[in-house]
Amino acid sequence: MTSLEQPILISFKLCPFVQRAVITLLHKKIDFTIEYINLQKKPDWFVEISPLGKVPLLRIQDRVLFESAVINEYLDETHGEPMLPEDPLEKAEHRAWIEFSSSLFNAQHQLTQARREETYFKIEEDLTKKLAQLERKIGKDGFFEGKKFSLVDSAFAPFLMRSKIVADNIGVDPVSDYKKISKWRENLLALPEVQKSVVKDFDDLYMEGIFERGGYLADQ
Repeated sequence: MTSLEQPILISFKLCPFVQRAVITLLHKKIDFTIEYINLQKKPDWFVEISPLGKVPLLRIQDRVLFESAVINEYLDETHGEPMLPEDPLEKAEHRAWIEFSSSLFNAQHQLTQARREETYFKIEEDLTKKLAQLERKIGKDGFFEGKKFSLVDSAFAPFLMRSKIVADNIGVDPVSDYKKISKWRENLLALPEVQKSVVKDFDDLYMEGIFERGGYLADQ
């Protein structure tokens, strides 16, 4: 594949939804280039091609895909061994859990922004309820369902990576209360495609963002 044919992933360094796509690209060994933008000062060309004004975008020659779940399904359908089940019902179930993962990202981000103690603990309570639901669903064989890495694993990995960074730096770790999720996190974070899916100084950048917000979490 020539450089002109390679897909271009438009990214923001800290975006978990971009990271989903990077993980899938790396897992499937797809050659690609990545271009970072500043979402606070969006380039005109980006505004013109991004219907929702968000990343990730995947540019494939003169065509553009948006929304990480859509991008990942396109990559899955066009490259290598499928990462979604063939059975329609099982596939739909996996898609539903991918959507569920977005609710965890939202709660995680809200925790980093909450300034009032009561607000923080209300968000944390909601997050723990979601984690309890997830704990009941995931399997015991290393990944979301069985021993095979799937698009669901790709979708949850960014959340689990961020939870580990906060645990290591601040000592706050709701995930640690859930045995299967904790093991799942350990397995996912050991994968090269997950480790290489972020910039080298990602941990520092992520924690810097938390401290700059000056919320309740930053004071723990």
